[in-house]
Amino acid sequence: MTLQVLAVDDSRTMRDMVRLALTGAGFGTHLAEDGLDALGKLDEIAPPDAIITDINMPRLDGFGLIEAVRARDALRAVPILVLTTESADGMKARARAAGATGWIVKPFQPSQLVRALRMVTG
Repeated sequence: MTLQVLAVDDSRTMRDMVRLALTGAGFGTHLAEDGLDALGKLDEIAPPDAIITDINMPRLDGFGLIEAVRARDALRAVPILVLTTESADGMKARARAAGATGWIVKPFQPSQLVRALRMVTG
């Protein structure tokens, strides 16, 4: 069975890079351009095996998305990886408090992202 991942980033280039890394490793990918778009996609697709989200996005940022996902019973256990340029400890702590599973700083190596996903999806 192919693991399904929802990747959320307001940068088309970053979405494309994540999609290439994931599809090359055998993951199925769904893409969203911000937190609100992601919530809409989550209403349309089966619950993903993992979510990757940026923090700084228009309309609904990564913190808001993580909180909204964790508020849904069906998604409460879905691992959420934060993929962002932010590296401040306070931001990491805030993401963990909201319910994030892990944190990867951009720029990222595709192998690093795939390894992190394999760890959190077991």
